[in-house]
Amino acid sequence: MPPATGSSARRLSWGLLARELSAFGVVGAICFAIDVLLFQVLYAHAGLGAVTAKLLATLASMSVAFVGHRFWSFSHRARTGLQRESVRFAVINGAALLLGLAVVGFVRYPLQQESALVLQLANIGSIALGTVIRYVGYRQWVFPAHPAAPEADVTTRMR
Repeated sequence: MPPATGSSARRLSWGLLARELSAFGVVGAICFAIDVLLFQVLYAHAGLGAVTAKLLATLASMSVAFVGHRFWSFSHRARTGLQRESVRFAVINGAALLLGLAVVGFVRYPLQQESALVLQLANIGSIALGTVIRYVGYRQWVFPAHPAAPEADVTTRMR
């Protein structure tokens, strides 16, 4: 089958991007629910500190996210090894986690907010910011595209 060219390649590319974004969104929504609910339970009901609750909630949702993204959202991309992908995934999520901890910590301590609602809003805002970092990082660095197929040589194309 000849490779897609022109507008058919663009349609295929946009279709693949739409499916990838949709799967990323579904996994993200599940992980968002885990993060928000676990943060609420740990902070408002278990009595943990806001930053500790954010850390534990994010670690739990991050574990679910790795499985969902590796085996569904980005399953069509190159497999570069579980260890490599895990380490890179952890680095990107570590950066997003530090951002989230900084936001929640800033709202809780310098701004002296103790309300579970206010801290949950800070948590949700940090998740939104982290989502952009995670999507770009996963797509470019953790689950890269397959290498481009080599062009057929001139003699093959001339037949």
